[in-house]
Amino acid sequence: MRSGEARSPAVSATPLTGDADSARRAGSALGLLGVVAFSITLPATRIAVVELDPVFVGLGRAVVAAVLAAAALALTRQRFPTRGELPKLVVAALGVVFGFPLFSALAMRSVPASHGAILTGLLPLATAAAAAWFARERPSRGFWTMALLGSALVVAFGLIRGGGSLHLGDLYLLAAVAAGGIGYAEGARLSMTMGGWPVISWVLVLSAPFLLVPVGWSVAEHGLTASWPAWLAFAYVSLVSQYLGFFAWYRGLALGGIARVGQLQLLQPFLTLAFAALLVGEQLDWMTAAFAVAVVACVAAGRRMPVRREE
Repeated sequence: MRSGEARSPAVSATPLTGDADSARRAGSALGLLGVVAFSITLPATRIAVVELDPVFVGLGRAVVAAVLAAAALALTRQRFPTRGELPKLVVAALGVVFGFPLFSALAMRSVPASHGAILTGLLPLATAAAAAWFARERPSRGFWTMALLGSALVVAFGLIRGGGSLHLGDLYLLAAVAAGGIGYAEGARLSMTMGGWPVISWVLVLSAPFLLVPVGWSVAEHGLTASWPAWLAFAYVSLVSQYLGFFAWYRGLALGGIARVGQLQLLQPFLTLAFAALLVGEQLDWMTAAFAVAVVACVAAGRRMPVRREE
């Protein structure tokens, strides 16, 4: 759609693709793909920040992704965002380019990836709350009950693992969760009219000029000396976590509904634990498996609860 063309005044949370159930199933499949992609983010970040400055890892990854995004936008001749879309892109950028990456990178300096994975399990609740505020989605009481129950299980698991207390890294992670929920919801809302990959592409391109100064300072202060595993981990968070993963994630949220598909993020902590065991050597045990089963049950029940959207 070109900038001069008119849009329909009412945009449904489920695009007109024929069958609403098919759209929701497609949204769930794409959302799950995004969750799997994002679940490797914390272990990869953990590997990277051992040798690279967390500011460089947290913000530099967006600079790398912005180069790819600019090339993709230019090659496909995408239109420039309208005046009404620009403020929403800024909100999404503050969440998924600045807030979540930076706070999570700082957290990974002081807590294990497995510990961080648990607190990021609050992302579905943050995303649902942001969807209610920004996208006018109205989840039912049953949905909120399952979301709160699943989040409570995630927090309980985190407290048990943390010895009953929260650390500075936990506060960074909570800030990351709040930023991520807002960025996910606002980006998904834009995806309903702009498409998933153009949204994250414009978010990155518009953010890049503001990232160059802190990233340049980090490089000048700490250098870029690191082993190949650290650089491979940085490449993953740059190419997949910061860019390609959003192709599936934003499209899935737009197709299946932000609150409903967002509940798939309750699975992310346990996928992250599995990848942390595989990539970083952190241990899995029966308690993790038991909590994972309980959270999966909450996700399955919550996805059956109604969510309506006000026009």
